[in-house]
This record gives sequence, structure tokens and C-alpha cells, in this order.
Amino acid sequence: MSVSNLRRGGVRAGVATTAALLVVALASPATAGDGHGQGKSTDYQLTVMGTTDLHGSALNWDYFKNAEYDDSAHNDVGLAKVSTLVDQVRADRGDQNTLLIDAGDTIQGTSLAYYYAKIQPISKSVEHPMAAAMNAIGYDAAALGNHEFNYGIPYLRTFEKQLDFPLLAANATNDENGQAAFTPYVIKSVRTPNGKPVKVGILGLTNPGIAIWDKANVEGQMSFGGLVEQAAAYVPEMKRKGADVVVVAAHSGADTSSSYGDALPYPENAATLVAQQVPGIDAILVGHAHQEIAERVVTNTATGKPVVLSEPLKWGERLSVFDIDLSYSRGSWTVESVDASVLNSNTVPEDPAIVSMLADEQKTVVDYVNSVIGTSTEAMSAATARYEDTAVLDFINYVQAGAVKAELTGADAELPVLSIAAPFNKDAAIPQGDVSVRDIAGLYIYDNTLLGIKLTGAQVKAYLEKSAEYFKAAPTPGTYAAADLTNAVTPTAPNGTPDYNYDVMGGLDQPLTYDIDLAQPVGSRIVGLAYGGVPVTDTQEFVVAINNYRQSGGGNFPGVTTAPVVYNRQVEIRQLLIDWVIANEVIDPVLFSSTNPDWQLTSGGTPLTVTP
Repeated sequence: MSVSNLRRGGVRAGVATTAALLVVALASPATAGDGHGQGKSTDYQLTVMGTTDLHGSALNWDYFKNAEYDDSAHNDVGLAKVSTLVDQVRADRGDQNTLLIDAGDTIQGTSLAYYYAKIQPISKSVEHPMAAAMNAIGYDAAALGNHEFNYGIPYLRTFEKQLDFPLLAANATNDENGQAAFTPYVIKSVRTPNGKPVKVGILGLTNPGIAIWDKANVEGQMSFGGLVEQAAAYVPEMKRKGADVVVVAAHSGADTSSSYGDALPYPENAATLVAQQVPGIDAILVGHAHQEIAERVVTNTATGKPVVLSEPLKWGERLSVFDIDLSYSRGSWTVESVDASVLNSNTVPEDPAIVSMLADEQKTVVDYVNSVIGTSTEAMSAATARYEDTAVLDFINYVQAGAVKAELTGADAELPVLSIAAPFNKDAAIPQGDVSVRDIAGLYIYDNTLLGIKLTGAQVKAYLEKSAEYFKAAPTPGTYAAADLTNAVTPTAPNGTPDYNYDVMGGLDQPLTYDIDLAQPVGSRIVGLAYGGVPVTDTQEFVVAINNYRQSGGGNFPGVTTAPVVYNRQVEIRQLLIDWVIANEVIDPVLFSSTNPDWQLTSGGTPLTVTP
């Protein structure tokens, strides 16, 4: 199918302050009885497809490996794969009987996305590859994700204008006037064989955590309310405007939890709460959590009716498919049942139309990420960075701390500088010899910016204690598999603490050293904390280089959100690392990595042996 044939009817999205009512004739009606008889019923099946957390994945390509994407489960990624699945569903169900939506996090996450945000930013004359692909495939609507705000509101507005479908966010409001900052919902009118259209309401909900994670980009401009509260306000309005079916695209995980603790009055992951507490919803496309949920049925507490949830993993690896059965009687449609499933992108080839359409952009980005910018005296790997001191994380901490120290003035310039880094990508590696943009970008896969804050010794220890919650207990010395020690389940991480919420802290001019004793209870695991060989005191002051996600409350680490900020130049850490290599030409671990480990895992004071 050609790209032109893939395009379906849509309305170009702009800045909307009120809900939009979109009536779209997707097909000519087919007669199947007049449907007017008293008590007469005509069945109809509507199919709503959904993606989420595409994160800049247009094609099935791993920019860090310079090869087709593959993982241990042999997943495939990208909109080109999604396009083929969508074509198959449309062919099977009938194009006129389907809708396609997304649940957010579209424009950040790959080198492709970064290139068109920072190297050659999108504009009136430069179209975002994700916009081009999604327009061609024929999306009907998309909710906003939190990562949509990473590059600032003006950039997001430019992306929005390039779309042939609306971006939805019922819980995003303009601070200036309290009005909706984006279209809250749309109502699509789908013609049916009996000539009686089914009106499908699509409500978009984004994540309240944007106020924390992208504070620098949204503070004073936009606010983000709770998902339950805003759904409760808008679903009745959608019903009053005739919605026969209500589908929610929610950029919020199914399992209720918040990485930011009680820093906000609204939970981060609230999709199940929306299903339970807001009457009138039939299905929820779940996003944000990067989980695969083929189908989860939640009972609404007010009505006793089932609400079906589905989450299609991430990056275009899956496509959620909601089959919604309706009956027509006494002049109205009624939802009889909803079934959900997911289709796997690795079962189909890429759509050649999408691949061809993005060929020039793909070549440009591949050439950029493979360009050589320096050399390394030895190979460094992040494979074991979760459980042992590694030169890779030492390098990140060294560059971050050096950048902060160079900008300090007055009394702050006399303070020792520390830095934190997390094992974001265990597949990251710096080769011996030539080093490319791709190699460095693989170390830091998020678009975080750098800040410097002041913490006391007591706060540094408390921070490290929070970080050490990442580990499971090791009551006795010995040899442990990494999986038996890492990703501990906690009240705020019911599926296990993610790697990105484990931080290693290091010193710039002197080493910061400590043991993590896993025989001790959570909160009492940091032993022997010292700077330059001298025990750290509670009142000692440090400047700590930290990313904006952490500093604004991401991960709910103690002390950081209220700590004095002494450096904030809005410099992206990934670009800072690239710029350092370009300027210094040679990466030599002797500069930043000690022969003896600065930190280690122990049990009762005895170092542990950890196997992959």
C-alpha cells in the first residue's frame, strides 16, 4: 500500500482550548435493516488499535549497535512494523470499522528523535520523521506523554502543527488562564452497516509527573492535574455530547504507584484507578510503564461494569487491539462487550512505504551517530555497572562534576564536588580505539540536563541509602547471581526497582568511598562513607552534580528537591559527554577511575562475589 493510500481522514491539530467534536465519515453505510423497529437490535463490531511509548522508534533499527534492533526476546520495534500490523487489522476488520490511537511518549528516545530536536530541529520546513510516519499510517488521535515536554513547549507546538490528528491531554491546563492547553478529547463518528453512526469518544490523559520531571520547561506555563479527577469531569461531558463508546488513552501505568512519592497529590500510575472510579469508560489504552498487558479487566466500583485495559509494551513492539461489540436498540447503541489482545511486531515485515519515505532521514542520522569524535585507551563496559564500580559510570560522573565545578563561584567553589550517575543502559560500551557519537550516546540514553545542588554529609548518606533500596538482601557472604541482588520490589516499585533508579555517587578531586552492606536492613546499608579517605561528617557540605530528573523529584530521592541550586545551565548531559570527547580527543580511565573500587557490595563487611 502506498503512503498516499495509507492516509486517512483527519484534522490538523492546533492549540485547542476546548474539546473538539470531530465527525468523520469513515465509510459509506451498508444497509442491514432499518434499525428503527421497537426493540430491534443490530450488532456491530468496532476495532480500536493502539500504540504507546514509541520513543522515536520509526524504523526497526538500533542506533547504538548500528544494526537491526534485536533483544533477548527477539522483539522488533518501530512504526514501519506497526504499519504492517495496522494494515492487516484494517484488511481483516474493514478499514471503515477501525480507529488508531496512541498513548504518548513519541518524540524522545532514539538518536533519530535527538537529531531532529537538537542537531537539525524541526520547523516549518523540516518535518519530524515520527509525524510523517504517523500521518502516513493514519492515526486518529494521540495522548501526550511526559517525554513530549523534554524539548520545551515551543518545540512540542511545532510537532503538534505537523500532525494530521490531534494531541490530547485533558489534564494539562494553561497557567495564564486555567483553560485546557491541548484538546481534551475528540468524538469520532463511525458509520455502520445500518446507517446509524457509532460515536466514539477518545479522551487523552497525560502524566502529572511532568510538573516535576520537566519543571524547567513547564513551570509557570502549564499545570497537570490528576487523571481520575479530569476523567471524572470530561467523561460525563463526552456522554452528553453523544459518545456511545468511551476509550481513554492514558499515559499512566496500570499498577498504582508513584516514583515521586508524595511530592505531588496525584499518582504517577493511575490507569486502574481511572477504570475503577470513573463511570462510563469502556476501554483504556495504557502507556508510560513499558509493560505488556494484553488484556486486564477492571470493575468500575460505581456501575459494576467491566473496563478493559491493554498496554502494548513500548517502541512499537506490540499493537493493542480492542474489539468492541455493540448492539443497536431503541434508537441508541450499547456496548455489549470489549475484548483486547496484542499483536507482535516481530511477526511481520516493515512496511516498505514507511521505510522508503524515511530513507533520507535514516541515512542522515546513521551517518551522524557513526561519526568518529575521539579515541579511548581501553575498552569500558556498562554490563556490570549495576552491581560493581565501573569506569563507564566513573567517566559520566567525572564529566558531570567537572562541568559543575568549572562554573562555581565564591564560597561554593571551595566545596568538594560529587556526582551521581545511573546504569541507564547495561549494553553500553566504549571500545578501545575510535569512539563515535553512537558510542557516547549509548552511555546516556535520556535527554536529561545537568544541575549542581548543595547537600550536607547527612543528606549524601541518606541519598545513598535510598539508592541502596535497589538491592535485595544478602544475609550471608558468598556468590550471588546479579538477578538475585538487583531490582528489589518496594512499595513504590511493585514490579521491581528499575535500573535507572539506582545511582552511583563519586567524587571529583578525591574519591568518595563506601560499602553497601546487604546484610543490614534498608536504611542502614551505607557503611564507611568517606571522602578522600576521611569519614564524612553530617554537617560537611558538598556540591553534587545531578540530572534534572533527579533534582526535580524523579525517583523520590531525599533532600534534592529543596536543596540550594548552585548550577543550572540547561546543558544536556549526553551532549556534554559528546562535547568533552570532541574537546579532549582521548578518553583515558586513569583520569577518572581508581585501581581499587570506590564502592562495593558486602554482607556483614565481607565483599560479595556477583555473577552476571
